[in-house]
Amino acid sequence: MRKIVAALAVAASLLAVPAAQARDELTGEQRLAKMLEGREAGKPVNCIPLSQATGTTVIDKTAIVYRIGRTLYVNRPSNAEALDNDDILVTRLWGSQLCSVDTVHLHDRSMPSMWSGFVGLREFVPYKKVASAK
Repeated sequence: MRKIVAALAVAASLLAVPAAQARDELTGEQRLAKMLEGREAGKPVNCIPLSQATGTTVIDKTAIVYRIGRTLYVNRPSNAEALDNDDILVTRLWGSQLCSVDTVHLHDRSMPSMWSGFVGLREFVPYKKVASAK
């Protein structure tokens, strides 16, 4: 009987973990807002120098964020609902910059040879940290 009770307790705790995680999960817009806290939007630009990007973050069904220096460039592509942070972004440049007319192909991380869609880029909005008053 003790074994059954122990097994049920373990099973209940395993079921509780996903429920707790689901409550703590943020929407794409909430994740983006959190990432941009303390930053101010600048004038949108059509192109960014992708070779200078030190990081790229995919926000599920919302945006792609490129880090260049201290600036975050947010792109809200057309058909952003195709974005999945578990996808690999494959970008083909036709020049030295990534521009609002380019497309980004999405590949499933578990099967990289499997194409899972694409998104069409739009303007990039730069976000810089706001200078704190001292």
